[in-house]
Amino acid sequence: MISGKVYLIGAGPGDPGLLTLKGKRCIEEADVIVYDHLVNKKLLDFAKDGAEIIYVGKIAGKHTKSQEDINSLLVSKAKEGKVVARLKGGDPFIFGRGGEEALELVNNGIQFEVVPGVSAATSVPAYAGIPLTHRDFNSSIALITGHEDPSKGGSKIEWKGLSTCIENLIFFMGAKNLSNIVKKLIENGRNPDTPIAVIRWGTTPQQKTIVGTLNNILEKTKEKQIKPPSIIVVGKVVALREKLNWFEKKSLFGKRILITRPRGQA
Repeated sequence: MISGKVYLIGAGPGDPGLLTLKGKRCIEEADVIVYDHLVNKKLLDFAKDGAEIIYVGKIAGKHTKSQEDINSLLVSKAKEGKVVARLKGGDPFIFGRGGEEALELVNNGIQFEVVPGVSAATSVPAYAGIPLTHRDFNSSIALITGHEDPSKGGSKIEWKGLSTCIENLIFFMGAKNLSNIVKKLIENGRNPDTPIAVIRWGTTPQQKTIVGTLNNILEKTKEKQIKPPSIIVVGKVVALREKLNWFEKKSLFGKRILITRPRGQA
């Protein structure tokens, strides 16, 4: 039996222009494309004719397939001798469960490659005008999940250290747990006046950014009805957005463009 190969590809945070050149090439060569909910569907246009395209997206309360089923799908397609492009939002090895999928492939003797992607951790704040590092403000950052695995039986997050030792914090998947994040940070020593930003649909025309402090961000996000998918940034660098906000100030930001053509070309 000829074994295929699986490419675990970071599809970037939403802006299709942030896909890497290697990621594009792998999509073009794939026999099967397996993609997640947060992958921009424009990337599927790179698929070759006849490629099998399978959606396995997971959103809160609605999973097309379980993670175990996705793992099995990748293995079975590769065992058919297929080249599989597994598209995952952001970077597959940063809160993307890419490590779990890679281990499943190894355990089944399947060849694989990881194609790193542009992570939401860096790109979404950048599109909101928030640099993650600035020599006048910080010398450390931390990436934290805002949605821990409920089967772990307890939080593994060291809130005291995050609150008092790390200047800038980036939370993934934290919109629904924002109140708990704010509560834990303040309880463990973070200044309630610390700037915080919640960025929804970052890098896309639907991007929305809410800025406040730990004291008032809950009220502000409730007022603006901020929901997932969102990235949360905590730290003094958030204050730089006032001067560095470039993406949301673009002349056509958030607007849909209608291109007309003569009746004969319709």
